Amino acid sequence: MANELGMSRTPVREAFLRLQGEGWLRLYPKRGAFVVEVRPHEREEIVRARVLLESDAVSRVSGDARLRSELVERLQTILGGQRDAAAREDLHGFAVLDADFHAAVVDAGGNRLLSDFFASLSDRQRRMTARSLWKRADRLEGVLDDHTELARLIDGAHSDAFRIALESHIRRTHRELLP
Repeated sequence: MANELGMSRTPVREAFLRLQGEGWLRLYPKRGAFVVEVRPHEREEIVRARVLLESDAVSRVSGDARLRSELVERLQTILGGQRDAAAREDLHGFAVLDADFHAAVVDAGGNRLLSDFFASLSDRQRRMTARSLWKRADRLEGVLDDHTELARLIDGAHSDAFRIALESHIRRTHRELLP
């Protein structure tokens, strides 16, 4: 790995040790490393946390037409980027924009503590999204349709319908990972 990155082995070793300490890798001396998957119970917890955080943010912006409009405009911009990434079958770029879409919803709620908590879930979310979409360009259109509907529900201040649609979207996107 150090040779591929063009650097000494020490920082690579330190990074691997840190990743192991955080539960992302399992190191096997003189044999290599294994990336640890997000565990099944953790996946369900992530879904529940995401639904709570995003739904709370949408409830907060629902009563303020200006905030709703700003959020919907931001989501439309991200959706445009996602459509471009889907057209190129750029799954990595699509996954990054997927995370941006959902983070924008949480950030719009105006609660820095909740935004920071949501960001702390981002690595686990990205791993789930990458695994769910990896070599599955056929799923991108469904995600785009869901995001379009979520933005429409926000625009119409339909916070209860948003919560239901969001949970359905997350479960559909990660259907092979979730019970």
